[in-house]
Amino acid sequence: MTQTAATQERRPRGKCYPSAQAALDGLIEDGMTLAVGGFGLCGIPEALIQALRDSGKRDLTVASNNAGVDGFGLGLLLESRQIKKMLSSYVGENKEFERQYLSGELELEFCPQGTLAERLRAGGAGIAAFYTRTGYGTKIAEGKEVREFDGEHYVMERGLPVDVALVKAQVADRAGNLRFNKTARNFNPLAAMAGRVCVAEVEEIVETGALDPDDIHLPGIFVHRLVHNPNPEKRIEKRTLREGN
Repeated sequence: MTQTAATQERRPRGKCYPSAQAALDGLIEDGMTLAVGGFGLCGIPEALIQALRDSGKRDLTVASNNAGVDGFGLGLLLESRQIKKMLSSYVGENKEFERQYLSGELELEFCPQGTLAERLRAGGAGIAAFYTRTGYGTKIAEGKEVREFDGEHYVMERGLPVDVALVKAQVADRAGNLRFNKTARNFNPLAAMAGRVCVAEVEEIVETGALDPDDIHLPGIFVHRLVHNPNPEKRIEKRTLREGN
């Protein structure tokens, strides 16, 4: 293959990029804030996370429900020490996460799941802040504004716009319209909306117009780059089997 042909292979075609590395090219810088979709290992952008690890960018702040597991998902970025701070709801399946946090090597902002989801949605909708009863009277509320409405106390939470969102969908058309697979929908649409730039990893790409408008979960206006990963690993976070009768 000539150098010109190789260069052409790396070029995007519309929103579609030839690889996860190419899709992140020129987007990620040290110190950025990212939102990453997924819940546990369900609906995580596996190839994009690996490409982010390979980029070598550091001091990242990552908003995600959790941080994968040891050796997979966002756990890869913890092992390579590329994450400076996590905004998360649950960290119980990652020993390296726990170790770094308890030793003071990793900053952590705990955020209840519903609050994290709403912070991402608000960030994407241009809402600067909102009030919620969740977390009142706990450490979650420390240092935050509290107001009383109708005899109840509410904590003010800030919207969470981010520099880049990395999400996973089952199907995309070439315009970036996305359809998610069942519970893999989880945080992905909200993360996508919050991102100044959104990169979506998808298992299938179809022609624009092939998706029924009523079957589109996220409009393509929120998606800037697509990468095709037809065979993701899709690890099971914790396999539980029922004992035989």
